[in-house]
This record gives sequence, structure tokens and C-alpha cells, in this order.
Amino acid sequence: MTLRTALNDFKRTRDRRHLFPGEFRSATGIFSGLYSRLVYVDSDGSLRDYSYPLCGLTGIDRSRFGVETGSTTWFSADADQRYRGDAGVVETIHDCGDWAVVQTDCTIEQAHVTRFELRGDAPADVSLRAFVDFAPDGRDGQQSLLMHGNTVEAYHRSEHDFVGVSTELDAVQGQIPERFPELVDSDPVPFPRVTGGRRYEDTTLTGGVLLSAPFADGGVTLTTLLTDTNDTDRDAALSTINRLVSDHYTSKTLLEAGQAQRQWSVPADTPRRESVVADLRVLSLLSAANGARIAAPDFDPYYVTSGGYGYTWFRDDAEISAFLLEADGTFDLGLSPWHQRSAAFYCRTQRPDGSWPHRVWPGDETLAPGWANARLESGSDADYQADQTASVTTFLATYLRTGEPADPECIEATLGRAVESIDDTLADDGLPIACQNAWENMQGRFTHTAATFLHAYAAVARAPVCATLRDHARSQAKIVLSSLDALWTGDRYALREHDGTIDDRLDSATLALPAACRVAAETIDLPVETRERLCTHVETTLDGLERDTGDIRGLIRFEGDDWRRGSQDREKIWTVSTAWGANSAAQLGALLHDAEDSRAAAAYARSRDLLGEILPGGSLVQSSGYLPEQLFDDGTPDCGTPLGWPHALRLATVAHLADAGELTAEPLSARE
Repeated sequence: MTLRTALNDFKRTRDRRHLFPGEFRSATGIFSGLYSRLVYVDSDGSLRDYSYPLCGLTGIDRSRFGVETGSTTWFSADADQRYRGDAGVVETIHDCGDWAVVQTDCTIEQAHVTRFELRGDAPADVSLRAFVDFAPDGRDGQQSLLMHGNTVEAYHRSEHDFVGVSTELDAVQGQIPERFPELVDSDPVPFPRVTGGRRYEDTTLTGGVLLSAPFADGGVTLTTLLTDTNDTDRDAALSTINRLVSDHYTSKTLLEAGQAQRQWSVPADTPRRESVVADLRVLSLLSAANGARIAAPDFDPYYVTSGGYGYTWFRDDAEISAFLLEADGTFDLGLSPWHQRSAAFYCRTQRPDGSWPHRVWPGDETLAPGWANARLESGSDADYQADQTASVTTFLATYLRTGEPADPECIEATLGRAVESIDDTLADDGLPIACQNAWENMQGRFTHTAATFLHAYAAVARAPVCATLRDHARSQAKIVLSSLDALWTGDRYALREHDGTIDDRLDSATLALPAACRVAAETIDLPVETRERLCTHVETTLDGLERDTGDIRGLIRFEGDDWRRGSQDREKIWTVSTAWGANSAAQLGALLHDAEDSRAAAAYARSRDLLGEILPGGSLVQSSGYLPEQLFDDGTPDCGTPLGWPHALRLATVAHLADAGELTAEPLSARE
């Protein structure tokens, strides 16, 4: 997203309720993507690239499509849109009265292919009108265009981007970007625009182009390709464009190509198959070729209200990896290559001190911008997220025990260093030192961080590693479990201890405790008192954080959460918190069932109840199947969309309930 585009959005949306102007929102359309390319297809059919974190190439900054039938009609935002099949093939149907244009989108290799086909009683002569504005190397200036027959090239330095069509280009017109007077004017600049009367070079020194191409035999294919000249020369790029517009000449062949490149499978009899497919699709869209995932498509690249989302957080990523491992074990989804890539990624990126950095670029694994890099600086660990190291440790230990790792010796060595790092951040009283929390907005000694430490130690204690490491991890798990007493308030575990004071607010992150204790119970004695406290804690936390606005129902993040409220006077509902609640109740149900405690049935029922809000048809789910990070009280989605973490939590919860025989056979109905 260039600054010009951000300013235009600011001008258009600054008075809109529930919108934060200047953002790159992705809540109204759906994505297609494959490893290095992530393309957003908005509800009007327009395309935008969210690819930079995955491949380092910026691609399409903005676009617009329409048809020419004597005059130009631009597609509107009320199109009917859906996924076709299980893979990331997007269908958008544009209603033109007595006829329609069916748009099919699919990302293939480094390219994105868009097929337009006429349906119904269309006029005899129809042409595609396409405005495509590239931002090579992230630039909104110092660009230029080159013509190659039916293909246009936009370039700056190393990034060269291409757009080509399957028919002949009737017209090509460069689009002049916003000039300084327009940038400071209060009104946005509409695109495409008339460019007559300007210096001829103005329409060449740009990354934006307006194309016109006729429909032939009822259709026309448009393909974009992002390249780095260090890897792909011009001839190779043009050859790829020509091949793709030819190979994928119909929506049928494009669908077949999309299905063929899918890296997972969901058996037809899988419970809640629609939900499982949606979760795997989202998580594959957010993944780079090395297995690392962005948290969500980056809606805020200029850090206006956040620190950006298009990065790999090791906490989010490792939690997702662990949930995928669990679901694969239940549903046989064919995810072994995913698990292997994740494990190799974590082993490569571990720091010499055994920890993992705050966040990295998924495409090349280099250090990304961040605010929790205390371990790369001198001073205290207060700005360090110790839960990230613990979460990675849990996944690696579990994978070593239950999976088929390609290099178990490497994983064991990584685990040894990781445990030493966790030890280094465990205080003498058995609780983690003061650090940043999971929500990255506080410092202190958190129940959630302690839960991740307990989970990590317990997982290592169960793993096939050397006896010395197992015994040490078991001993540490006992210490952390006992030390949690200091955070018990009488009816719940506190959010944190801070400067000697207990902050007893309810926090959805503390719902990580049942899963940690369940694993711990496999290797150490879990006191009856702990089980009783977990029951009280989960009930108190779920009851206290649940909100029902009439339009949506779910859990808020924590008491007093004021982030991105806008004009709303209450905490917003979060999908990750709601999914965490459903998963936590399921984990508690399993813990109680293993102890032959009759309260297991009630815990499972609570899990199903919350799960219903995040399953297709639930109040927190978009028509695309996406889970946005959070929602306003009227159901307007906000922030990262889709967010990988709640999708993985949903997947694991469905798998857990199915495995336990606690997933009801009847569909959970949508809210009326």
C-alpha cells in the first residue's frame, strides 16, 4: 500500500463509522494465494496484493474492472462472491441486468490469473476495461511502463511486474499518479482518470495503466506476474504470461489448476467439513513456501493504529502449528509436509541463547520490525515475549513425540537450548520474570506466560529426548504448577502480578491453563485442588468475558480493553478469545473426563456453545468463512481478516470434540 493510496482512503473514509481511515482493509472480499503471492479479490472484483511479506514484492496497489458496451460500466461492490472447490479459487458474479460477467480468480505459481466470462444475453461487442496500478519495489514514484504486444511491464529497479491479456489490447493508457496539489486537497482522486493534455512522458513514467481488451468467444483472461529481475528475466516473464493466459482460458480449467495445487485433503466424511476446509484454506493462504505464516494480511502497513500484521510471530505460528498437528492426528489431513516445514523453520531461526525473536519476515526469515526485541538489546527482559519461546518448545516437543520428523536429532538439540532459555526467564519463585504479555500491551508476570512455561516443560518431559532433559523438564513443570498458587485470587487466576500488586482482571489468555495442565497431568501429579480451581477459573472467566450484543456473541479480550473501540463504549468481541474459550472448555472437559468427574459433560457443552459462534453460520463468521480478529457490537468486522490464530483454534477444537465423541451431529444453527 503506497502513501498515495492510504491518503485517498483517508479522504474517502474519515467520516465513516467503524472504519479507521488510511488502512488496507480486507474484510469485504476474499483471498487467493500460493506461497509467495497473496491476492485480495474485493467484492467489486478489484485486486490488491498483500504479497510483500511473503516474497518481498509489492505488486498491485489498486485496481478496478468493468466492461465497455458503448460506454464504460465499472463493477460495483454488491457482486455475489464465493470460493469454488476447496482451494483458493474465487468466483465473483457481476450482475449487468439481462446478463452477467463471471470473474474467476486463482493464484498460480508467481502469477495471478483472472478469467472473465459472459453469461446470459450479453451484447455482441463487449470489451474488458481494466485499471491496474503496480507499486514495484514499494514505490509510488520513479516507475515506468514498457509495452510488449498484449502485455504491459511496470518497473522500478529489481521488481518488474507484468499484466497481460489473452486477446489483443485495444487501448493502453498510462495513469498519472496523484500530484502534490491533489495529495493535499481534501477530496480523493478517482481512478482511472482522463490523462489528455499532459506531457506524453507523464503517462509512461507511472506504474498505473488503463487497458481495454475485447471478449473473444465469450471470455477474456487477464494475468499479472510479479518478478525480481535477479531471479526472472524479461523473456522468461513474458513466456510465463503467454502460457498462463493460454492454459487457463476458461473458468473450468482455472478451477482444475487451483484444485491440483492444493497441498492438503479433507475426507468427505470429516465432521464439520466446511469449517475444516475453510481453516486449512486460510492457513495455506497465509503461509510462505518455508512454512512460516503471517498473522494476517497486513491492513495497517503505516502503523497508524497497530504495529502491522504481515509478519511471523513465533507465538502465533507455533500455536497454529500445534493445533494443525492435533487436527491432522484426528482427521488425517495429509499435513506431514506442513509439520516438517514448521519444525525446520523453528530450528533454523532459533537464536544462540535458545530463544526466538519477536517477529521475522516469513519469506526470507530475516528480522522484522518489532517492539519486543529486548534479547537483541542490552538491559532487562521486560520487552521480551517469553511465551513465544515456550510455544515453539511445546510444538517441537509434541511433534518429536507424535509426528514423523525428518531430523529428530536437530529438534532434540533445539529443545535443549530452548529449555535453557526458558529456565533463564524463570524467576526464583517459580514464575516467569516480568515480560510482555500475549496481547503486547502490558508488562508484568502473567498467568498466560506461566501457562505456556508449564505446557512447554510438560511437553518436553513427555518427548523422546535424553533422560537428563526429560527429568529436568518434569522437575521444572512441578515448580511452575506449584507457583501458580501466587496468582490465584479465590475464584480465578489473575491477569498478572505487576510491581508487587495482583491485577485480578479477567483475561481470555489465562484460558491457556487447562490445556497446559492436561499435558502436565501426563507426567506429574495434578492435585485435586488444581482441578477444582481450573473448573472455577474457566467458569468465572467465560461468564465474565462473554458479551451478547443482539447481533453477535462471544468473548472480549480482557476487562478494560480499549483498543480500536472507535465510538463504541464497550470492549469489542474477539474471535481468538471466543475460539480460545471454546478450546479451553473442551480441554477442561477432557481433563475432567480423565478424572472420571461428571462435570466433563457441562464443560463440553460450554465448548460447543461457544464454538457455534465461530462455525459457519455463527455470529462472528464472515460469509467467506473468515474469522476477523475482532468485531464491533453491530457485527462490523475489524482488524486483521482473516486471522490465522482463531482459525487454527477452531480447527483444533472441532477435532478435539470429534475425537472425544462430543461434537454434536446436528448443525449448529446461525443466530436469528
